[in-house]
Amino acid sequence: MKLYKYQKIAINELRDKAKKLLGYPGNKRLVFKAPTGSGKTIMMAEFIKILSEEAGLKDTLSFIWTAPRHLHDQSKEKLEQYYETSRALKCSFFEELDNKQIDQNEILFFNWESINKSDALYIRDNEQDNNLSNVVRQTKDEGRTIILIIDESHHHATSEISQNLIRDIGPKLTIEMSATPIMETPDEIVSVQIEDVKEEGIIKKAIILNPGLNNALKDAKIQSQLSRQSEEMVLSMALKQRRALQEAYGREKITINPLVLIQLPDRKTALEDVIRNKVIAILKDKHKITTENGKLAIHLSGHHENLENISRLDNEAEVLIFKQALALGWDCPRAQILVLFRDWHSIIFSIQTIGRIMRMPDPNHGHYRTEDILNMGYIFTNLDDIEIQEDIARDYITIHVSKRREDYSAINLLSTYPKRHRERTRLSPLFIKVFLEQAATYKLADKIQKKSKGVSVQYISDYKADSADSLLGTTIQGDQKAGMGSFDLQKYFDYFIRKNLSPYHPEDRSIGRIKEAIYSFFTRALEMSYETVQEDIVQIVLDDTNREHFIRAIDLAKSKYEESVIQCERELKDDKDWNIPETINFSSKYSVENRDKSIMQPFYKNGCSNLETAFIKYLEGQNKISWWFKNGDKDSKYFAVPYEENGEHKPFYVDYIVKLKDGRIGLFDTKIGFTRKVAGPKAHGLYEYIRGQNKHGEKLFGGIVTNTDKRNYAGRWIYFNKSGKEFSDSNDNWKSLEL
Repeated sequence: MKLYKYQKIAINELRDKAKKLLGYPGNKRLVFKAPTGSGKTIMMAEFIKILSEEAGLKDTLSFIWTAPRHLHDQSKEKLEQYYETSRALKCSFFEELDNKQIDQNEILFFNWESINKSDALYIRDNEQDNNLSNVVRQTKDEGRTIILIIDESHHHATSEISQNLIRDIGPKLTIEMSATPIMETPDEIVSVQIEDVKEEGIIKKAIILNPGLNNALKDAKIQSQLSRQSEEMVLSMALKQRRALQEAYGREKITINPLVLIQLPDRKTALEDVIRNKVIAILKDKHKITTENGKLAIHLSGHHENLENISRLDNEAEVLIFKQALALGWDCPRAQILVLFRDWHSIIFSIQTIGRIMRMPDPNHGHYRTEDILNMGYIFTNLDDIEIQEDIARDYITIHVSKRREDYSAINLLSTYPKRHRERTRLSPLFIKVFLEQAATYKLADKIQKKSKGVSVQYISDYKADSADSLLGTTIQGDQKAGMGSFDLQKYFDYFIRKNLSPYHPEDRSIGRIKEAIYSFFTRALEMSYETVQEDIVQIVLDDTNREHFIRAIDLAKSKYEESVIQCERELKDDKDWNIPETINFSSKYSVENRDKSIMQPFYKNGCSNLETAFIKYLEGQNKISWWFKNGDKDSKYFAVPYEENGEHKPFYVDYIVKLKDGRIGLFDTKIGFTRKVAGPKAHGLYEYIRGQNKHGEKLFGGIVTNTDKRNYAGRWIYFNKSGKEFSDSNDNWKSLEL
């Protein structure tokens, strides 16, 4: 399974901090905070594997993994899949433990609710002595150190019984993992930032609340234009949005059937049945969505329909009715719309609430450049009041929308954006081409023996030493050989490739790329077909006389491949017809300001510097301006020009685009202090861009802009519109800005 950059960083930080804490006396606590959808379970699985294999740890480790509801079943299944090839750790339930103890590098999984009671089966004494306290005691008696992992800890870790259980287990290290951890005064914290997860395209850019409608903040609660509307209206808007998503996937030529989730409260009352029946009737009568035609799925207590393969991206179900309890740990990446009715009375939105619609359906693809509608999740609700709980959710849920003015005419600027690559952590099909080229350069076909003498492994038999002292400094080598069967041969071939994959992660896809490269080499250079003589090929590769030559060819190919990837990562792609976005969404951190000349209405502001605020005020007072646009600082949605810094090509997101009534377009970026001093490369990039585009008939001007009054910004506005070679920190060669 592929690991992303932010995951690798978090795993290494977990390892380093866990090793440090394990080296101290007493019991220590570590918090692992990562957003829903970031792959917490996979990161923890890899961390456990690395820690259990870590040389220099004096402790032998056993692990206990607890989770609420049925999440422990899902976690065990995920980890078993993750360790399927390496067999690095063993995953067990209570019933599967040997000798009523947790072995070295074994993980015991159990459901926290089932044990978080004073009379729970695995807490109380029983005739078989198969209870937690006995398992823990026997594990510690064997000299093993216990690490306790509490998954989704915000659900249960603070109760008195839970705290007593933790004390009874007495783990050397407790790791609390959650998007919203609650452990007080931990010894160490490892955090994954939601911006890094979004940057990789793993989760959606934002969740939009009641899109297209006015939302307002009042007394820290959100009030929406959709509140008090009928359930029929809410459903109609949600399904209209679903159709828009489906059409966008069609334009991308991708077969994904977006799913609408209708979430009912957990409480069991007669009202719940009324809501359910009403919703089912509306879906059937107004939208022809029923369980009979497969478009409606239901996951309620005692009522399960059309749930088989519901997570498959092209599954026919368009709507799923479910209860809140299902949300925890449930994974269906095609779910993109969440519907909540006012019968909830009130709800606190947290990152957990919206977690089921955060994931991108195809993380390998990531975000879509031309269809930004697909990069968002959507919530439709007629609740009167909505409270957002954590800062992370407050930043992620967008409640405001700003729309481009109707008097806008297309400007069709040439914009640039960084090309997205995923080849730094895994091998792409490009590796096969590179390997064949390097094998030819190395003359691999001439250097290897075409007929293998057979592959064998050496083992030690009947070794005898006169004393333990005589073993000091001795290297004992195998003196007996044994041949390999077909199954063992293939396993040894996989091991050979895994061993030579570094620095790339040994995921199945990368292993497959090297295999395919080697098979292609034999087909082209030696006319040996993989389909007919696979075993012969493997034996030739693993033959003692050939092995080092293949390792050399693989290393040469990896080195050349890395050069190609680094070069590709510096590539910028062009958008030849960039225009001001039709809509921009903002979170509750943004506040509205009255700015008549802004092309986006209303204008929302958050965290503008004093210089930027003063420049906006200046633009508002200019009669010759038709409109101005405050640009974003990343994403192909916003405007950027190319520039070069330290030999690397980068996008420069210019702060302001200004349209004048005479047709000219100004491109300005505000700078002051240190940012002005180091702005030379960006100034040069903007200068070259404007000069090049004007040769093709554009009417552009602009540059780095600042104010002569560095304290109050009440002086002249000046801008630098020359080559970066002439850039200076003084105002001598800067030009007065007159619009």
